[in-house]
Amino acid sequence: MSAFENARKFFEACEAPKGWAGCKEYVADGAALEAQCEPLVDVTTVEGYCDWMHGFGTVTSAGSTYTLHSASYDEDSNTAIFFATYHAKHVGEGGPVPPTNKAVDSHYVYVLNMNEDGKVAKMTKIWNAPWAMRGLGWIE
Repeated sequence: MSAFENARKFFEACEAPKGWAGCKEYVADGAALEAQCEPLVDVTTVEGYCDWMHGFGTVTSAGSTYTLHSASYDEDSNTAIFFATYHAKHVGEGGPVPPTNKAVDSHYVYVLNMNEDGKVAKMTKIWNAPWAMRGLGWIE
């Protein structure tokens, strides 16, 4: 499987959200996460992010989906980029407030640096978290 195919499978599993159990086969040991957004400030590994996404998917709804707008791979830097919109509604228990039944469409980007084995070695998530949190009714 090519590095780009592996990156795509990781993206799909993470967004499913299958948690770490469903993503780990696509990720190198100790893969780091970088994200400049408030909900992920303490999440520093791809493993932690996969589990965070699983929890976020549980709190929003089983019907949460995403629209993938663009996917690309740069052979020179071994980097996959996915630009998508996450569609969610807060209907489940958990999260910072009781279910709001509010919905949001939130853009985000995954930048996945792949190692020589074609696995995710580092992930950067680019996301306007306050936009999403306001849309879900979690902050004002």
